[in-house]
Amino acid sequence: MRPLRHRDFRRLWLAGLISDSGDWLLLVALPILVYQLTGSSLQTSFAFLIELAPAVLLGPVAGHLADRWDRRRLLVTVVTVQAAALLPLLFVHDRGDLPILYAVIAVEAAALAVFGPARNALLPTLIPAAELVPANALLGFGQNAGRLVGGPLGGLLLAVSGLPVIVAVDLVTFLAAGLLIAGVAGGAREAADPQTPGGGGLGGRRVWSALGVAALCGTAQGVFVVLFVVWVARELGGGAAETGLLRGVQAIGAITLGLLLAVARRSPAPGTLIAVGAGAFGLLSLAVWNGPLVTTALPVYVALFILVGAPGVVMITGLVSLLQQETADGARGKVFGVFGAVFEGSSGAGMLAAGLLADRLGVVPLLNGQALLYLTAAATATALLRPAKPHPATATALLRPAKPHPANATPDKPHAANATPTKPNPATATAPPRPAEPLPVASGDAAGVAAARTSAENANWSGPVIREPALRGDAVHPD
Repeated sequence: MRPLRHRDFRRLWLAGLISDSGDWLLLVALPILVYQLTGSSLQTSFAFLIELAPAVLLGPVAGHLADRWDRRRLLVTVVTVQAAALLPLLFVHDRGDLPILYAVIAVEAAALAVFGPARNALLPTLIPAAELVPANALLGFGQNAGRLVGGPLGGLLLAVSGLPVIVAVDLVTFLAAGLLIAGVAGGAREAADPQTPGGGGLGGRRVWSALGVAALCGTAQGVFVVLFVVWVARELGGGAAETGLLRGVQAIGAITLGLLLAVARRSPAPGTLIAVGAGAFGLLSLAVWNGPLVTTALPVYVALFILVGAPGVVMITGLVSLLQQETADGARGKVFGVFGAVFEGSSGAGMLAAGLLADRLGVVPLLNGQALLYLTAAATATALLRPAKPHPATATALLRPAKPHPANATPDKPHAANATPTKPNPATATAPPRPAEPLPVASGDAAGVAAARTSAENANWSGPVIREPALRGDAVHPD
């Protein structure tokens, strides 16, 4: 819980917990409402696609905003827009009002696409670098807790009280989150680090490896979303209750391991978290999808799905922490915008592939392919375990000998600007040349040094000048 000692992080974390609860409250209730108004699976799936599209289309734009604008103010603006966008829902009464529902879903999803990159880019400016992993684990804990609270509450309020009550509750969550974020002092922008691979942008090997892992895991997630319900029905003989139970208990594993990462005295390296998380995800998935060959007892799958929730938070914590470490502050928003677009875009591709191939190849073979995607992601993540090489410009600066300052070019090879003889200063033209001062004795013999100078020089001498060593890549100019 070390990051919670920092006031600004506490406010950001609590705002995220409240905001995530409101997001799940709404984004679970609205597709249910679409189905209630239309009775159409196609219309309901369209609502889910609208939730997915903004992250793909707006990811790079959202990242650009997070790098150019004050991130704290941007986050406050986002939650304010989310609150205002709820009000049209008060005018939804029947099927003819579906365009209003779709428009609200699109605006809320677009706001989320901006919120994520801005928050991830702001976080490293609020806490020490050594606390990034536990801080991101706490954010993951908050997201899963918000899902665990907001998702069921959205369905319950829709059934008991109707849409106006959901609008009122969600409005309160967004306004509370905005007030908390407004109280964040705002982290100082970091200076550009010449050792950041790829200049702090998308050029580093580790950044590209992380994006590759995100693409593989996003595709696997898309396959899961489409085929999970079918697998429960066909392989376990379950219905809506069993489906909801197995999806819900995943949050238990995610919350538990998120807390363990947050309180750990020593945080694992992000690359290790990614490799271990993706590998465990793949192995557990293989056990789950092929488990019905042995047993269909529901308690066994409840236990397995609790475990399945844990690797996800490990993997995401590692990915976010690594991207924060490997990118400079001025490019961090862009990187997270691309990260969101890659993950959501690949999720959409996985959904489409699952829908097209499930009847041809079978549900279990496709789900086994989903598990293999996670294992491939784990293999890709091994590239992140190797330390990054210094940036070429930095390495050259470290090896190149220092050049003399142009103003002090030697007489035998004058600087180009001083190639022509210069006229002496009239004030000093008649002054005799000053004799060269002997160098100090290296052994530190004070008597020898004093004997090598005149009495006038000794009166003004305070000892040899001791220079500090040059900073990384800096040339030392002679006085």
